This record gives sequence, C-alpha cells and structure tokens, in this order.
Amino acid sequence: MRIALVSEGTYPFAMGGVSVWCDQLIRGMEEHDWEFVALTADSHERALWERPDNLRHVRSLPLWSDRRPAHGWNAPPRSFLTAYGRLCEALVRPLDDDPRRAQEDRLVFTEALQSLFLTVRDLGVEPVGYLSGDAALEALVDAWRAASSDPISLRDALETANLLDHFLRALFAQPVEADIVHSSMNGLSMLVGFAANWAHGTPLIMSEHGIYLRERYLMREAQECGRPARFLRLNLFRLLAGAGYLVSDALAPHSRYNRRWQLQNGADPARMWTMYNGVEPDLFPQARHEPDVPTIVFLGRIDPIKDLHTLLRAFATVKVAVPQARLRIFGGAAGNEAYLSSCRELAEELGVTADVSFEGPAPSPVGAYHAGSLIALSSISEGFPYTVVEAMACGRTVVCTNVGGVMEAVADSGLVVPPKDSTAFGDACVELLLDDTRRRRMGSRARDRVLRSFTLERSLAAYRELYDRVSEGRGCRTAAELEPVLSSIAGSASRSFSGAGQQAGVLS
Repeated sequence: MRIALVSEGTYPFAMGGVSVWCDQLIRGMEEHDWEFVALTADSHERALWERPDNLRHVRSLPLWSDRRPAHGWNAPPRSFLTAYGRLCEALVRPLDDDPRRAQEDRLVFTEALQSLFLTVRDLGVEPVGYLSGDAALEALVDAWRAASSDPISLRDALETANLLDHFLRALFAQPVEADIVHSSMNGLSMLVGFAANWAHGTPLIMSEHGIYLRERYLMREAQECGRPARFLRLNLFRLLAGAGYLVSDALAPHSRYNRRWQLQNGADPARMWTMYNGVEPDLFPQARHEPDVPTIVFLGRIDPIKDLHTLLRAFATVKVAVPQARLRIFGGAAGNEAYLSSCRELAEELGVTADVSFEGPAPSPVGAYHAGSLIALSSISEGFPYTVVEAMACGRTVVCTNVGGVMEAVADSGLVVPPKDSTAFGDACVELLLDDTRRRRMGSRARDRVLRSFTLERSLAAYRELYDRVSEGRGCRTAAELEPVLSSIAGSASRSFSGAGQQAGVLS
C-alpha cells in the first residue's frame, strides 16, 4: 500500500515519542511505500532522522511562513465568503452540554469545513490572503455579533482571523494521493486527512499519543489575548477534534485513558481500537548494575508539558532524606530555551544546583536509563510514553505522574503519583531510593511486563491488521453521510467514563 503518515511538529524534524513511533512504523513495514507530511513552522527545519529506503517522499507544509497571494489581496469570490461565513457561524457557537446537541454542533462544523474545502477546490486557487482580508474579517465579526452579546475587539477578531489563515493552510494544500492517510494526532494534522478523504475518498486513520484537545486546554492560560479570542481558539480545537472523530474510518488511541477522552468528545466506539506503543527489547537490554550514588534520571524534551519544575521541587524533598542523591536531566530544549532557563533558575533557588545536571540530548537512551537508580517522568500530559516503556525494558523502576496511559504501562512495576504534586513525587522517589530490595524487584517486574505486553513486534502486528481492515472497508464518507450514526455516538459519549469494553483480538 501507499500510506501517507501525517504529524505536526515531530518527525523527521524533531525527536520525541511521536517521532520514534513514526520511524518504527515506516521501518517496521518495509512492504509498504510511505509518504510523510510534516506540518512545520516555516520549512527551514532540519531533518534529524535518517530516511528509511521505503520513505519515498517527505513533504513539509509550513503553516507560518510569509506568503503573498498571486491573485491580489482582499478580493475573495462570493462563493468563498458564503462558505467561510458558514464556518464562522459554526465556530462562534459554544458546544452544547447535551451530548446529542453537542454532536450536532460538531457535525455542523464538519459540514461547513467540508463545504469551504470543496468551494476552494472548485475555485482552483489556494486562498492565500483571503482569510486575512477585510471581507473575511467582517464575516467573522458579523457571526460573533449575531451569536453573542459580548463585544469583540478588533484585536481579538484579527488574532482569530490570523490563526485561521495559518491553520487552514493544511486543508487547502494539494491533497495527498495515497491508499491510506494515517494521522499521528488530532487537530491540525487531521486537516491533511480531511482533504484527501474529501477529494479522493481516501480512508483515514487517526492515532492519538497524547490528547491534542486536552493539551490545548492546558495551554489556554498562557494565551495573551481577550476572552473572545481565547474562546474562539479553544472552540476551534474542540470542534476540530470532534470533526476528526467523525470523519476517521478508524481511531487508534494509544491508551484506554485516551479512548475515554475520544468517547467524551463524540467518537464512535465501533471504530476504535486501543493500540499500545511497543519497543524492541533487544535494543533496551536489562541493566545489570546501578550507579554508585542514588541517581534519578529524566529523559525527554525540555518542555512545559514535562513539568520539570515539579521534578526539581520533588528533588529538593529527596535531598533532605537522601543527601547524596543526584538528578540527571537528559533532553534537548530547541524552541524551549526560556523554559530551560527557568528550570536552571529554580534549581538555584531551591539550592540543588550542585546536584542537578542538565546534560542535553542523551548520546544513548540506554546509557541514560542505565545511569539512573530510577527513572522519573513528571509530565502533566502524556499518551503512552516511550520513556516509561523503554526504561521498564531496561529493568529500571519508574516514578511517574498519573496522566494519559502511564498507569496502564506501569501497573505494579513502579510508583504513580498525581501530577503537579511535588511532595508526593519526592516521597515516592525517597521510598524507592531507600529500599534497594523493593526497587530492584519492581525493575525486574517492569521488564517482564514489557516482554509480555509492549513489544514492537506486537505493536506492528496490530497496525498491519488495522491497515488491512481499513483498506478493505467503506472508503469515503461525507459529513452528511455521518448523520445516521449520531444517536449511537451521542449515547456512547454520555457513558464514556464508564469504561466501555475493548475490541477483541490483537488490536485490543
């Protein structure tokens, strides 16, 4: 098959768990030809991954580069403004609390998005400059005023129009031609799949490592704009997430936790399979020795999502009970240099600078895991993190926050504490550092758990089966054709946190 894999801000221009997963799929399925569509900032990104032979093409879709329209500014055709006006009307409506009506809101948005895509395709020109023009801005303001009694400032309207102008580039780009489009995440990446589905009837699969919508919720407080702009941005992601669940032929959440989020936001349980990440155990051999001094290791991106501030505060607690303890932090900070500086400043403020090292990207992940007495992950959002499974494969005990699929990975082979609770995190580290027997027993149990449930061979077999199912399935379904499934989906959403059963077979 020809498979187009889509992602935002990851492979092949960044490291991290999603990039590892992308590389695993492509290399692990040599029988398929692959194209990679990367949503990037400005196309100046440098590839960090060696390109596999069966990766035929890497296509960068820059969302934030400056572009001048060939057709002049501020003169969109009436058909474009009509379709865009419908999208604005859907965007300004808050999702209803009732599951059935909320699903109808998502459907209205999906149909409006599809109508805009088809209108642009019929015009035969990419609408560069249309969304930043006066006519489009007026359509957005008119829609807001018709739906809300709150005033919207010119700044908020311009901020929203600018975001739409950049975000929708992924929808208006030339649709990919493939047998399957597989998006690694929800959100903007799904726009690439929508275009292929609506233009060519291409089946669409969505995986979710972390919950894209949840991470937008977590980031909303950092937005420096007025209430209307914050609402419109967040509502766009709410509706876009729902559209992704509606249009996808198959949903492959990476944990049961992610599955519950998908159900809560309108996903159809009949099209869902929980797909855990896997590692190659031979590449992560069991550690035979521990470091000479009690050492906590973090391996991952230097990013606010990883909440290293909580880890540093926890380490200050550890130092009181285990004075000789060290904390080694491995990971790059590209794009997050300010956050890295804040971590260094906090370490100095806590008085632990002498025992905390920021070591940059690890030359070898295995070397980093083997260098720790235990491995720490203090994230506020995760999917099914490779860091945890890789560390477990190395026979290392982990202390993690209870986010995403972490608990499903760790079970009884480590300690899991609430996110943002530095005291609980520090106490868990102290508990394990002071109990050699328990820590080593947990580490041995961790490797056994990976060998039973989380191998790369098992993961790839699941994706092969999923690809076969989807390629033999229904193909294209327009937004209007999704109407008959509304009742069953809405009913499932209202019961989403009751832990509905999984599909049988290897995919579960």
